Amino acid sequence: MKILILCTGNSCRSQIAEGVLKSFSNDIEVHSAGTDPSNQTHPKAIIVMKEIGIDISKSYPKDIDEFIDNNFNYVITVCDNAKETCPTFSGKVKHKLHKSFEDPAEAKGSEIEILNVFRKIRNEIRTEFKLFFEQQI
Repeated sequence: MKILILCTGNSCRSQIAEGVLKSFSNDIEVHSAGTDPSNQTHPKAIIVMKEIGIDISKSYPKDIDEFIDNNFNYVITVCDNAKETCPTFSGKVKHKLHKSFEDPAEAKGSEIEILNVFRKIRNEIRTEFKLFFEQQI
């Protein structure tokens, strides 16, 4: 099973989703990428994933172009912008899915309030992808 998770910056949501899916099984190959990748994985995404025992500190944003010729069982967009700008893959893609999540990088407030938004999105992603995993894999 080979899965690609896409969002715009590949710094928060898709990194979280990649980490979560990888934590479910070593038998699936999971990658994430962005249509307009950021410079780094968001530090708060790393923090909230570490809280649940998943280390994404070595992850980094990748450009969708790195994967455009690959074959995937699933390409899953996790933000509306990526869904709208998702390129056509020259490799074979069996299924395309869209699961929209709020961008935690846009959260405003105190440090604790912003971390709480990251935790909320992490939990939503974990719940949604656990259901996906149980139904599809």
